[in-house]
Order: sequence, then structure tokens, then C-alpha cells
Amino acid sequence: MLDRLRELYEADTPRAVRFRYGLLAFDIVTVIFVIVTSFFPRTRVVEVADIVFGVLILADFLIRFALERRKARSLMTLSVWADIAAVLSFLLPVAGEGFGFLRVLRTLRLLHTYQLLARLRQDFRYFRENEDIVLACLNLGVFLFIMTGLIYASQGRSNPDISNYADALYFTVTTLTTTGFGDIILTGTWGRMLSVAVMIFGVTLFLRLLQVLFRPSKVREECQVCGLVLHDADAVHCKHCGTTIHITTEGSV
Repeated sequence: MLDRLRELYEADTPRAVRFRYGLLAFDIVTVIFVIVTSFFPRTRVVEVADIVFGVLILADFLIRFALERRKARSLMTLSVWADIAAVLSFLLPVAGEGFGFLRVLRTLRLLHTYQLLARLRQDFRYFRENEDIVLACLNLGVFLFIMTGLIYASQGRSNPDISNYADALYFTVTTLTTTGFGDIILTGTWGRMLSVAVMIFGVTLFLRLLQVLFRPSKVREECQVCGLVLHDADAVHCKHCGTTIHITTEGSV
């Protein structure tokens, strides 16, 4: 059984690839569920769904931990604690615990999909040609979701300007784009610190995305001498060591 699970989580067989794509789809569904349910009052259906998500995340975590060769070292990684927080956030609110806001950390599990980069390049031409843009959007999206969730969880009950997830997202976006209409402000010391975090880290990620979108296009062609990967699309020589490179083009018609 353990060998079969290791194949699904670590091998490069077609079945393992489909399984890991399934995990990615599950992560995306989890994020959508967290956003959608923030607009509605908690009902029995939502609580049951919480339990189901929590049990599935717990099972995934326990399997990956069992497959981990260096278990003690893995406990020091951020992704492991993000999963633990996600499990608590989905299961403990049913018992009346106030851990619901921690479920935003489940978004960090999307970062685990970085292990699929090689396969994504192989399977999807668009990803292969626009990898930097996709990853920059992913980083910005993860930050947006985490900060919006924290703002909604901490301000939703005390701040009349933030009544749902959309209000929190609106504040986050207007802050990181430096628009700052001023119609929504965060109250209290904790709210001000969240605003500072959005302004510092959010603006950095946003500028990184703009840089990727508007800088001259690069192609991936590894130099056989120095190992430089990114080159200009019309490059004939490696700009680092001067070796002649042969960039494949589609030609003209």
C-alpha cells in the first residue's frame, strides 16, 4: 500500500500525474469554497462540508507525512504547518472553536503545485511559453487571498465597512494598487498592521507582475556551456558566455 501511495505522490507515471492534477483541482475547489461561503451565514450544510474538507486534507497530510523520509525536518517547513492550520480551521469551528480564519492558510497548498512545473511545461504549451507570467499571477493571487481572508476574519465583526469577503478584497486591491479611495479603512492596531503588510508586500508583488508583463519577452533555451536559461527571442549568442545558441523558432509562412 505504501509503495502504491508513493507512486501516486512521487512517480512520473500517467496515473500519478492524473492524481496530482486531481490534488491541484481539489486545492482550487477548496479556495473557491472558502470565498463563496464567506457571503452566507453558517448552516448545517456548510459545517458538514467543512468536516469533509477537513478530513480529506488531514488524510492527504498524513499520507504525505508517512511518505516523508525526513519527518523531523519536514515539521520545520511552512507548508506542513499551513496544512495543520487548515485542518484545524475546517474541523474545530464545528466544535465552536474560533479557528475559522486559519482556513485562509490552505491557499499556501497551491504552492505545492510548483512540484508539477516540469509536467506543466510538458503538457501545456501556454504554460511553457508564459511560465513567468503564470507564476507571478499565482504569487500575487495567493497573497491577495491570504490578506483578504485575514482582513475579513479580523475586521468582519467589528468594522461596519467590511461585511463580506468582497469588501475585504476591495480594500486589499485598492491598497496594493495605491489607489486608496479611503471609503474603507481598517480599525485598531491590528488593522493598521495589516494595511502596512498589504502596502509593503502587496505592492512588491504587483510591481513584479507588471515587470514580467511588460519587459521584453524571453525564451527558455539552456546554454550548454554556462547554463543560462533565459535569452532574448532573437539571440544568436549567450549574453553571459558568448557561446552560439540555437533557439528553435516556428519560422514564417
